[in-house]
Amino acid sequence: MESIDLEPRYSTAQIPGKCLKCLAEQQLDSCLRQLLVEQGDNKQLQERYASILSFLISPESKKLRDDTEKYLAEGKNVKVKITSRGDEIKYLIEVTEKQT
Repeated sequence: MESIDLEPRYSTAQIPGKCLKCLAEQQLDSCLRQLLVEQGDNKQLQERYASILSFLISPESKKLRDDTEKYLAEGKNVKVKITSRGDEIKYLIEVTEKQT
């Protein structure tokens, strides 16, 4: 399965931001809507839905949310990648400096 990238951001006057949990919930809702339209026939979409749901209910998600908030507060760009291989789901945080 292709990795799921979530890029949380703080809101600014020009750009509305979203926290990691909100982004994941938004992706979950989108997957659910697509599955309902396709009547659940898309295996890749089912895997994507299961991976995002697993992330939201995992004990690791709280730590990942805290870490992303810390990096965002330091002015860094943050991306959380959710990857799945079989029954194994991994979460990875990528942190980069903001370009000025």
